Amino acid sequence: MDPSTMIRVSTEMSDQEGDPRLGPISMRFEDVSVTFHGRTAIRDVAFEVPKNKVTSLIGPSGSGKTTLLRAINRLHDLTKGAVVSGSIRLGDTDIYKGGIPATLLRTRVGMVFQRPNPFPTMSIFDNVVSGLRFNGIRKKSVLEEAAESALVAAALWDSVSNRLKAHASTLSGGEQQRLCIARALAVEPEVLLMDEPTSSLDPISMRLIEELLGELKSRVTIVIVTHNMQQAARVSDLCAFFLMGNDRAGEQIEVAPTKKLFSEPDDPRTLDYIQGRFG
Repeated sequence: MDPSTMIRVSTEMSDQEGDPRLGPISMRFEDVSVTFHGRTAIRDVAFEVPKNKVTSLIGPSGSGKTTLLRAINRLHDLTKGAVVSGSIRLGDTDIYKGGIPATLLRTRVGMVFQRPNPFPTMSIFDNVVSGLRFNGIRKKSVLEEAAESALVAAALWDSVSNRLKAHASTLSGGEQQRLCIARALAVEPEVLLMDEPTSSLDPISMRLIEELLGELKSRVTIVIVTHNMQQAARVSDLCAFFLMGNDRAGEQIEVAPTKKLFSEPDDPRTLDYIQGRFG
């Protein structure tokens, strides 16, 4: 079976019920730890990511949120001395032990970074379809249809449809971030990872991105790292809270539906962090 088919089939087969409040499962962490040259950055992560929902990873700096996010996309493959242990499953497929090339995985798990990173010398259109071209798609009509669909989904089509050949660098910061979202969406991923995607944006652009997340989760599962507690409360369905342990390794403290975690957390440290008493 073709590896890309394997991923899609296995995901469809595993739409089993997780938390009844959140529905089917998209991904599952089982005892996940990440070390760098033997130093543990985050350890013993174990929770389920619901399908077509927004999951926020919250906690103070250094608690391992971005490390975990990058593990999902296998970006630590590029870091010397990095070791990811445990299991991260996309559907029924272990993304580290299932024999899936990292480049193929990244067509199923897209990522948007903290600062907008479009290819500045490429056109808006070429930015959006760059992933498709990397995967060997050359047919003009297919690329044009995919670009329009992705730009519409990223709420950018109306403002750029008449200047698709303009350089991406001509866009504002908020538009560049939405362009990066469109670029990730163009390959039709199952999961979209976002590492503090609004931290470098003005309040208006931040609000537009937040509204966009509510629209996008109908087509893609979203996992977002955010330090903004108000943002986590506004946009997410599930929250996972992390803290740094005494040995400076990140630890999972609590995972719960967002409304419960913000109103009735099980661990008093969660409430302390949400209310700004430390962190």
